[in-house]
Amino acid sequence: MSQKIVLYWHPMSSASPIASALAELDVPHERVKVDIRAGEQRRPEFLALNPNGKVPTLTVDGAPMFEALAMHLFLGETYGVDKGLWPAEGTPERLQAMSWCVWSYVTYGAQLMRLQAARDMGTPEDAHGTAAHKAMDELLGLLDARLAQQPWMLGDAYSLVDLCVGSVIGYSAYIGAPLQNHKHVTAWMGQLQARPAMQIEAT
Repeated sequence: MSQKIVLYWHPMSSASPIASALAELDVPHERVKVDIRAGEQRRPEFLALNPNGKVPTLTVDGAPMFEALAMHLFLGETYGVDKGLWPAEGTPERLQAMSWCVWSYVTYGAQLMRLQAARDMGTPEDAHGTAAHKAMDELLGLLDARLAQQPWMLGDAYSLVDLCVGSVIGYSAYIGAPLQNHKHVTAWMGQLQARPAMQIEAT
């Protein structure tokens, strides 16, 4: 499949996992840097692509899409199956792939946002922040139990599910999630972050 893919991004942002996914898949694409510090994401021409005014934004043959989770699923389904990085349609593994990706962005992500809000307000140890921290610890326990049984999210081999889930977990660690309580998650994150496709933050 030959599609013209353009990624609008900014280094060290929520667009980084999409850049890494494109690298893992070896999908030819153009990168357009959006200077979010200068406010380029609020320009009318960018808002026409993404009304949220955020990166990442992706265009596929000129058609725009936004939301990183949607991009992960699109790239996996469109390019990942042939590369052995995404399970085929109709398989139990495909159901697990969708479930864990959504879990990371929605279920776990909700607690991440609570902790982020408390941190931004300078109150990470108040009741709000403490509750979010506890909830994240419990959710990390679920992930740790899965990774105790197998080295990667879907089994013995790395997939884009690891990148998708790991990108959310990695950011949560940055803002204070208790990864240190979960040895299997910590070991998995180390392997994930060592992959060459994760080292793509050049402009």
